[in-house]
Amino acid sequence: MSPEENKATVRRFYEEVITQKHLAVLEELLGNSYVSHDLPSELPALKGFISSFHAAFPDGKMTIEQVIAEGDTVSMRGTFRGTHTGQFHNIPPTGKAVTVPALDMYHLRGGKMVEHWGGPNQLSLLQQLGVIPPMG
Repeated sequence: MSPEENKATVRRFYEEVITQKHLAVLEELLGNSYVSHDLPSELPALKGFISSFHAAFPDGKMTIEQVIAEGDTVSMRGTFRGTHTGQFHNIPPTGKAVTVPALDMYHLRGGKMVEHWGGPNQLSLLQQLGVIPPMG
């Protein structure tokens, strides 16, 4: 696959799975040997992790700021924005709007994502929700 085709696959993940909330698309995008070094790797656990974001931030949207590809590696820099109106793990709804930066890198093979590093900045998220005090 070309770098542009790989970029399109990664964009599809954020547009269809994260923003449009179509979790079934994950089965089309992930290779059988998919491994995430920072998030759940197994499909049911990954779907659960993403579903928890959908439930906690039902208005959540990912804005893709930049996508860079070289060969079979794609990097994405983006921003997740949403309002915390549902339970998020053990955190009851706060009603707070959040803006969370995300950095991800993917290795693709045959048009499918097979390896992942990164994710949303969870420290920033927890600070914005008031669970962890801001540094400094």
